[in-house]
Amino acid sequence: MAGLEGRGQPWGHAHAAAARWSPAVEDEHALKALELYGNPTEAEVPLPSRPESAATARRLTQVVVLRHWGLTPKTTEDAVLLVSELVGNAVRHTGARVFGLRLHRRRGWIRAEVRDPSRGLPCLMPVQEMDVSGRGLFLVDKLADRWGVDLLPRGKTTWFEMRVPDR
Repeated sequence: MAGLEGRGQPWGHAHAAAARWSPAVEDEHALKALELYGNPTEAEVPLPSRPESAATARRLTQVVVLRHWGLTPKTTEDAVLLVSELVGNAVRHTGARVFGLRLHRRRGWIRAEVRDPSRGLPCLMPVQEMDVSGRGLFLVDKLADRWGVDLLPRGKTTWFEMRVPDR
């Protein structure tokens, strides 16, 4: 059945895996990530520089923004996406073995920070409609209220901030 296979698996296997996903299962994964890695609102959470760490960072962000801070699903969705983009850049472009994730909340704002040992600055590139990569900082620039990079003696912190309603 050509065309019904994806990622090297017959359609039935991929379909069965997708059918097991649910918000409750994702919540469980998010809480497990919090237990395993720590709370990024209390201290910087070190994560290995591997592609699968983007999923861990998304889950940590989801559980903090939605559950702990009680913000809207839309704010949570945007924060999760932008954290994923910053983590993806750290994994792909820095050569780091480990990076750090930190989340902050103050009146009217949330802030996410990804720290890595590279002093190479991220670059916002023009994006064309058909581009399949290079959209990470473009999304951060469009969805965050502000973002930037703080150079450190050893590395940098790339961050974004979003306005949020006060409780």
